[in-house]
Amino acid sequence: MKHLKIPGAATAISALFLFAGSMAHAEMLSFTAELAGASGVPPTDSAATGMVEVALDTEAKTVTWTVTSKDLSGEPTASHIHGPASPTEAAGPQIDTLATSAGSAPITDAQIADLTAGKYYYNIHTAKYPDGEIRGQLMAAK
Repeated sequence: MKHLKIPGAATAISALFLFAGSMAHAEMLSFTAELAGASGVPPTDSAATGMVEVALDTEAKTVTWTVTSKDLSGEPTASHIHGPASPTEAAGPQIDTLATSAGSAPITDAQIADLTAGKYYYNIHTAKYPDGEIRGQLMAAK
């Protein structure tokens, strides 16, 4: 019985398995939060509402967000992903979303761990509510 030898075949096959193995570690995870004044810490009397969707790329270590809101007391002065904190706690900003409705930013391994553990929230700040007019805890999308 003769064996067919193809130059470089073993290298190509090894590279294919290495590539496939590295793809298994990359994940795209989704998180959402409904934004409301009642979710603030402390709660606000704002009638504004909103929704944020966050996509996490664990390989590229980036987050991408899309935010909608209505009935804010004024133009957003800032918006952030804050944490780590439970829904009843306040914490400092971790990722500045620049008061924009969409964007992306880098994220660290420690931030990824807190986000996936449900310890991050999204907050929109306005002049009337400098500590945040509406807020929502980011939870894994189902």
